[in-house]
Formats: sequence, structure tokens, C-alpha cells
Amino acid sequence: MILISTVIVAIMLLAAVAALLFKNHVAAVAAVGILSLALSVLFVILKAPDVAMTEAAVGAGLSALVLALGLRRLGLWQIESSNSTQSSIQKSGEHTDA
Repeated sequence: MILISTVIVAIMLLAAVAALLFKNHVAAVAAVGILSLALSVLFVILKAPDVAMTEAAVGAGLSALVLALGLRRLGLWQIESSNSTQSSIQKSGEHTDA
């Protein structure tokens, strides 16, 4: 049980550091969600299922949703692939030539 708790705490620490270091805001929100889910698993191990359910619902679900909606409202919600970047470059090039 101590080994499992140690692994979960290590996952939580990695997720917290990742949330701080990611340049992409969407990835940081995902890391915070992983942190919250790991915390809820830790609460289950500590035999507090009511706290675990609350943490999973509020921490991972609602908080991640509020953060994602805030990013969208601020215009920071950007998931770009190479295809969409290339098509936007081509579209901007077509408008400047005309």
C-alpha cells in the first residue's frame, strides 16, 4: 500500500511540474486534470471514498472545464496540427496575391 501511494504521489508531482512547465495552455489544463484524478485515487486508497468522489467531480471535472472555458474566452485555446497551419498559411497567401 505504501508503494502504491508513493507511485501516485510521484505521478501527482510530475503532473504538477508539467503543468508549470508546459508552454501550451491546453496541455497544462490536462496536467491539472491528471493531478486531480491522481489525488482522488489517493483518497480512495486512504479509505475516503466520499472525498474521492468530490475531488474527481469538482477537481478533475468542473475545474478543468472552467479552466478550458477561460482559455477559450481569452483566445488562448489553440490546438494546431501541421495541416491546419499549412492551410491557414496558404489561405493568407491567396488573399495577399489578389
